[in-house]
Amino acid sequence: MTRLAYGSVILIGIAAAGLGGYGVAGGAGTLRLTWLVPLGGIELTLDPLGGLFLALIGLAVVPASVYALGYPDGDTGRFAYFVFVASMCVVPLAANTMTFLIAWELMSLASYFLVLRDRESRESIRAAWVYAVMTHAGLACLLAGMLLLGADVGSPRFADWRAAASALAPTTRDAAFVLLALGFAGKAGVIPLHVWLPLAHPAAPSHVSALMSGVMIKLGIYGLLRVSLDWLGVGPPWWGAALLIAGAASSVIGVLYALVEHDLKRLLAFHSIENIGIILLGIGSAALYRVAGLDALALLGLIAALYHTVNHAAFKALLFLGAGAVVHATGTRNMEAMGGLIKRMPWTAACFLIGSAAIAALPPLNGFVSEWLTFLALFQNMRLESVGQNLVFTLGIASLALTGGLAMACFVKAFGITFLALPRSDAAAGAHEASPPMRLAMLALAAACVALGLGPTLVVPVFGAVAAAVLRTAPQATGGDWLTLRVSGEFASLSTAAIAVVLAASFLVPLAALRLVGASRRTRGYETWGCGRIVQTARMEYTATAFANPFKRVFDFFYRPTKRLDIEFHPESRFFVERIEYENPTRSIFDDWLYRPALDLLHAGARAVGALQSGSANQYLAYILVALLLMLVLA
Repeated sequence: MTRLAYGSVILIGIAAAGLGGYGVAGGAGTLRLTWLVPLGGIELTLDPLGGLFLALIGLAVVPASVYALGYPDGDTGRFAYFVFVASMCVVPLAANTMTFLIAWELMSLASYFLVLRDRESRESIRAAWVYAVMTHAGLACLLAGMLLLGADVGSPRFADWRAAASALAPTTRDAAFVLLALGFAGKAGVIPLHVWLPLAHPAAPSHVSALMSGVMIKLGIYGLLRVSLDWLGVGPPWWGAALLIAGAASSVIGVLYALVEHDLKRLLAFHSIENIGIILLGIGSAALYRVAGLDALALLGLIAALYHTVNHAAFKALLFLGAGAVVHATGTRNMEAMGGLIKRMPWTAACFLIGSAAIAALPPLNGFVSEWLTFLALFQNMRLESVGQNLVFTLGIASLALTGGLAMACFVKAFGITFLALPRSDAAAGAHEASPPMRLAMLALAAACVALGLGPTLVVPVFGAVAAAVLRTAPQATGGDWLTLRVSGEFASLSTAAIAVVLAASFLVPLAALRLVGASRRTRGYETWGCGRIVQTARMEYTATAFANPFKRVFDFFYRPTKRLDIEFHPESRFFVERIEYENPTRSIFDDWLYRPALDLLHAGARAVGALQSGSANQYLAYILVALLLMLVLA
């Protein structure tokens, strides 16, 4: 039964990838079922942007579902998983309000039940509850924005909104943009609407986490693209500036939280927030360049955003699947209890290393290419005349540079503490390699990271055609031959294939030189140097806490850590210590300054309103009388 369920989802993924590829290639089509539901019925339309996201969903679903075949908890929530995947495939095809909202809500509900798979765990219950609250708050914003546009335009169809955008009142367009952007940003995990993401992703099964992080939150990006560049036409400059500032904040804050996280899956979840921020930098720059009439630069910014969207789906799905294999092998998500797994799980370690290098934007992998394009789009802000817009671009450049350095440090920690040195627990010492379906899925995604990194000259023209269709302009941002990618205006060029050759030569040439000079190939085994100690133990290793502590000191104004020290002395002498426990947890400024005060205010209001419910029939009759009198007066 499990194989049948996941096999059918794999077929859905293959069909979605094929149909999406047809849309990216310029194919179009429309399906209308007006009798099925009220308010316009079901309407599906395929265009290049929708096709790209549909293909992305399909290509991520296939390895995730193959992985689930070998995952120990893969047989739980099969129906919810099927609905989750099917509804995600409908979202980028939806062509009117009713179709979109039905698919969006089905996707949210199905993922809610997948997060709530362990109903005995308080962690899963809390994660599901926060996710449900945040996703339905976003749904309320989407519903309000779509009803506002539908009422003003007189149609629930997105094509009619696009045609009437230029005739809408500025206040209507601005209000619709704010409402829709808030709804989509909540699903994407943009700061400060991110609180559900680091709770829900670790609670879900790892193949579901891969899809939630790899493609579900990208549907929030899809919505932001539609709102800022398509449905509402060319907007005022503050739309793009708001997206760019939100991207800068999300990228830096996401990676800062990831740096001090010791839960492997929560660390990856925070990095999803970071990468959503990088995508928003590209979208914001595209929106601002479009307003200024710089079509080639707008294309470049949008190409960078689309490229990083696809890249993030590849390496983040790979990392979550790798984390799932580690959690299955060790029984814990705490990196402090891992270590030494590279010898016990070599395939998983190799794939996780590729994903770590890709997300850290190391050449010649895919993350490097899209972040390089994003830098190019941001650095050409000197063509803008507005001082305020240039300051926003400067903020984006600084945030992307800081994010890149911190992300590299974070994944040195994630890979090193998890896979290197000696095992820190019996579970890590007894870990075993992942099952063949799990390894096959990880290898496929690792190959995608390498291919997307080595083939920008093949990939960028495809994204350029999609971006040109969205912006309604000619695809002129990039060019070049099969080996070198060149940005228009000869601003820069890149050849990741040449970088790969140089990197390979830097490893192979010394080996060949040693062979030529007749160096001995005999290996000599000896103990690892341990400052004079012969026997190495796990207590001598660097820990995740020690790795994160310097960053806590540098950014203590943001983390606001609290120190907790508990010392248990020997009962007969205080000069001898039996046990020391030290904790230095960080605090979330968003919980302390935003969500907790809001909840306190809500609870106070609920208590005040609760006083009206006295249980007295006479008082309730008085309420009815007052309500009737008010209705008569107002009528």
